[in-house]
Amino acid sequence: MGGSPDSHTTSAPGSVHAAPGAVAKATLLITVTGPDKPGVTSVLMGALAGQQVSLFDVEQVVIHDRLTLGVLVACDTDPEQVQDVIEQAMSSVGMDVHVEVGGQSGSHQPSTHAVVLLGSPVTARAFSAVAAELAGQGGNIDSIRGVADYPLTGLELMVSVGGRDDVAADAALRKGLARVATRHSIDIAVERGGLARRAKRLIVFDVDSTLIQGEVIEMLAAHAGREAEVAAVTEAAMRGELDFAQSLHQRVAALAGLDASVLDDVAASLELTPGARTTIRTLHRLGYHCGVVSGGFRQVIDGLAHELELDFVRANTLEVVDGTLTGRVVGEIVDRPGKARALRSFADQVGVPMEQTIAVGDGANDIDMLSVAGLGIAFNAKPALREVADAALSHPFLDAVLFILGVTRDEIEAADAADGVLRRVPLE
Repeated sequence: MGGSPDSHTTSAPGSVHAAPGAVAKATLLITVTGPDKPGVTSVLMGALAGQQVSLFDVEQVVIHDRLTLGVLVACDTDPEQVQDVIEQAMSSVGMDVHVEVGGQSGSHQPSTHAVVLLGSPVTARAFSAVAAELAGQGGNIDSIRGVADYPLTGLELMVSVGGRDDVAADAALRKGLARVATRHSIDIAVERGGLARRAKRLIVFDVDSTLIQGEVIEMLAAHAGREAEVAAVTEAAMRGELDFAQSLHQRVAALAGLDASVLDDVAASLELTPGARTTIRTLHRLGYHCGVVSGGFRQVIDGLAHELELDFVRANTLEVVDGTLTGRVVGEIVDRPGKARALRSFADQVGVPMEQTIAVGDGANDIDMLSVAGLGIAFNAKPALREVADAALSHPFLDAVLFILGVTRDEIEAADAADGVLRRVPLE
């Protein structure tokens, strides 16, 4: 906010350049602190109104009913006179004030990066380590705000890092902060700042162990008494140790002979990941196109997709003959490259460029999908996926995705309250 009145000239510190023959304007940085109450800003601006000042910048923050208000102004009159008037005005409403003559005016450059810290809790030691890492990489913290107090503590840092215009430099920043996150048991997401961060318009979720708890194929295999066998294959595939398509055929073969009614039984037993409904509901309010891309099975997840009002569903289809599962899949297999193709197809359908897409997943078969998305988020993911993701979440709450996007818990709950669906589930 703000800028020099004359961008073609320079000024000595503490003054604003004036036209020949005119009196140079002094700049004042006014900082007001004290208990938040109605009328403080009005009293301050009323006092300034009679002092022939021009506003350059105004910023205000309230933390637990404690107000900090900063105002940068240029004045034609005696700065000491202005200071006396301000101090008297603020004293009348019980506020402390500090006036610095010579505050510098100038335009704000947008922060280069947004860094979101999530934890339960975020300790001062962890924050100190983040700040030290940023400073070590030439970064300056421009602003900090709280984005969440439930189910995690979330802090958003807007950061300016010089010389970070290339992919390698951004990767170094992410890797450095990832090391901090690991040491201090917090999650850290790093995104480029500016309009691009706010331009996301499409999101897809993996289903098993991401949108829902557990793995559908293991639930089906339990009906055949082969859950442990199938779970072992699933785990190896998610770590990237087995080709997904081969592992899918191997696991589906274990379902041969099951009555097709088990598909409905498993569909009815699905449990959403905590925060999933809140996440989808909020993204819909923001105008996002929402979908799922799954290596699981349409017959099981279609009902859930309909309930959540998703715009796009891509998953495998189990073959059923005479009411019995044959142990085979039909049609194109949604495997690792198939997931990336599905995301591109969804984006093409709704006319959203890939840089405005988000993908959320947990396994190695999500690597290609997260890699081609504008923002790839690993959710309680295997190491192979965390290494390529733009952000990694290790807490079991899907609404943490919203905090990465800069949506605050207050905004979520205000919208939920307006719709009559606000509630906080006690955390164990």
